Amino acid sequence: MSVLVDAKTRVVVQGITGREGSFHTGEMLRYGTQVVAGATPGRGGSATPDGVPVFDTVSDAVRETGADASIVFVPGPHAADAIVEAADAGVALIVAITDGIPVHDVIRVLPVVAAAGSRVIGPNCPGVISPTGCKLGIMPGDVFQPGPVGVVSRSGTLTYEIVASLTRSGLGQSTCIGIGGDPVIGTTFLEVLRMFEADGATEAIVLVGEIGGSDEETAAAYIPTMSKPVVSFIGGRSAPAGKRMGHAGAIVSGRAGTAAAKVEALREAGSPVADTTGEVATLVKQVLAKR
Repeated sequence: MSVLVDAKTRVVVQGITGREGSFHTGEMLRYGTQVVAGATPGRGGSATPDGVPVFDTVSDAVRETGADASIVFVPGPHAADAIVEAADAGVALIVAITDGIPVHDVIRVLPVVAAAGSRVIGPNCPGVISPTGCKLGIMPGDVFQPGPVGVVSRSGTLTYEIVASLTRSGLGQSTCIGIGGDPVIGTTFLEVLRMFEADGATEAIVLVGEIGGSDEETAAAYIPTMSKPVVSFIGGRSAPAGKRMGHAGAIVSGRAGTAAAKVEALREAGSPVADTTGEVATLVKQVLAKR
């Protein structure tokens, strides 16, 4: 089992003929992902250098190829409309890689997507990967290996660093999900924790948070109800109040959104919090040994 994606997932790439879309399509194919179609208006009837057929619309791609997931590489000003197009076409999972989508656009489209029965991961995220099954994103596939640890993170770079450490320690991953670092996102820590709690292949979870917002605290309130251990790491502990640190959502004001508040909430919930990324694997081994 895995969460959200597996070897059967059929992917349409929105913006496949652009530089980023074209490059990462090749990387996903090399990983083994079933990229069955691309969608770029006006380019229908063509194909990529990798042989992926290109359609004018997502609905055409879905009808012809049975695609059930999309990945969005459409530039920021048009990405929200691309997300809605995928939802209208019946795509169940939409991974929005695009950075710089206006917040008000995201606020506008998320209820529309939810009403259509679709789920958005992101925006401004690295994507989702089920090791050896499906890479739907921009993560470096070689650092992942199959195993029992679910990973959910707001930071792409921290995800890769922590996953590489887990892999070196012999701890493979069931699914890794980068939820994105924008102020408004389609899928939260809480939702992903619920997925991992229900996933038979996941025995422990790593939650990688950062300063800004309250998503980690909301997740912390759920952790005591879980049957599976959650190990956490919070990035940005040295960030001064009022300073944005990297992600658009990584900004604190007063005590709200501080690293200290998040660490306190997680520890009170029973989640061991690593002081360094290298400590995460050690803590995961400890909680698995207690199961």
